[in-house]
Amino acid sequence: MAEITKKLLNGDGKGNGGEEAVRFKDKLWAEKKKMWVVAGPAIFTRFSTFGVTVISQAFVGHIGPIQLAAYSLVFTVFLRFANGILLGMASALETLCGQAYGAKQYHMLGIYLQRSWLVLTICAVCLLPLFIFTAPILRVLGQDEEIIQVAKGIGYWLIPIMFSFIVSYTCQMYLQAQAKNLIIAYLAAFSLVTHLFLSWLLTVKFKLGLDGALTSTVLAYWIPNIGQLLFVTCGGCKETWTGFSTLAFKELGPVFKLSLSSGVMLCLELWYNTVLVLLTGNLKNAKVAIDALAICININGLEMMISLGFLAAASVRVSNELGRGSSKAAKFSIKVIVSTSFTIGFVLFLFFLALRGNLAYLFTTSEEVVKAVADLSPLLALSILLNSVQPVLSGVAIGAGWQSVVAYVNIACYYLIGIPIGVVLGYVVGLQVKGVWTGMLLGVFVQSIVLVIITSKTDWEEQVFMSRTRLRRWFVEGPEDRNRNTQNV
Repeated sequence: MAEITKKLLNGDGKGNGGEEAVRFKDKLWAEKKKMWVVAGPAIFTRFSTFGVTVISQAFVGHIGPIQLAAYSLVFTVFLRFANGILLGMASALETLCGQAYGAKQYHMLGIYLQRSWLVLTICAVCLLPLFIFTAPILRVLGQDEEIIQVAKGIGYWLIPIMFSFIVSYTCQMYLQAQAKNLIIAYLAAFSLVTHLFLSWLLTVKFKLGLDGALTSTVLAYWIPNIGQLLFVTCGGCKETWTGFSTLAFKELGPVFKLSLSSGVMLCLELWYNTVLVLLTGNLKNAKVAIDALAICININGLEMMISLGFLAAASVRVSNELGRGSSKAAKFSIKVIVSTSFTIGFVLFLFFLALRGNLAYLFTTSEEVVKAVADLSPLLALSILLNSVQPVLSGVAIGAGWQSVVAYVNIACYYLIGIPIGVVLGYVVGLQVKGVWTGMLLGVFVQSIVLVIITSKTDWEEQVFMSRTRLRRWFVEGPEDRNRNTQNV
């Protein structure tokens, strides 16, 4: 960041360095405000959603170990799988809404939102068998029969939660494109407090057990959705929501194609950590290794909420500026967001490197696990540092509409480089979990380098042209356009 500032402060050699410094500071301050308007609420919302999951697990855990095991299994294996697909496919809306808003095609945002609802609903219906046939699937996977019987009922409970993702993700991305996501943060906070109260009321006070905890969980996911839908349709977005339209059923093919590319891109990233856990489960002394790794992944997951907030900011700012036709502003936004995220990541990198295993005492009393966490701390710190760059570059890709390109990059870096090297280091060389994680981190590092190269070598004027072409191809006249054309005639 200091290097960028220095270059711009040097001026053009005509004695106007001071004037350029003032202009740069104003430009930088304006960009940071636009960034935090999106990133701040996005980070808070993600922490709140993470809190809902923690509260649910805590209350289910107090009901019984079998219930906790069944809930964790279904939630981790099935709901997270569905969540990854739906979140990935919904990210196509970030590209479309962000670019349309930048181009002042305001009425198209509502049409894109409705098209995304249709595409994601079709996808969710296709995912229903996972939750309907939870028991047979777990039986094939060799799980304990007692856990399977409890998991069967939980599978049905998680169906409305899966469908809640459709409204949640699409409305969030629709509102973020307009920098109106503060309402999402308010609703997330209200939902978190309500979930805590209802979980206590239904499980402790009324002793409804697992059904009580799951009822509260379903409500916690749907309360923000109802609030977002009311905000969108009842006057909160007058420029961009013009009512339900049959136009939503047109041009579904291109939307589905972009959504599929987005889904593949994000799923490959989300499933990467799952592979890390599965590989660790086959190592020697797997119990201690998995416990230590779970603690590290939980800490890494918490920090990831910050990175995902900057991912949202990057996708919104880049798509807005491309839609507006300003390649220079898009490049400047990328520099500001990446440097800000990296600075925060570097501070956290030093913090976790200094703490080492001491943080593990928040999660366990086992000295053996604490020692294992201390041994993994350098990798955790390095992972946090990489997280400060890689998700932001993914956000840039979403904003520019490069999902299909990044999907290929992810396949090559994660599954052809990271995992094979991790297997060799962990199993053949004998580094155990450190070897597996080192290989996986190498995959993330290579991916980050590739995305940096792609971003830096990109012709952003051409990206503006491609954005305009996409918007023009999918554009339909709104009421204002028809009135203007009528007047001209």
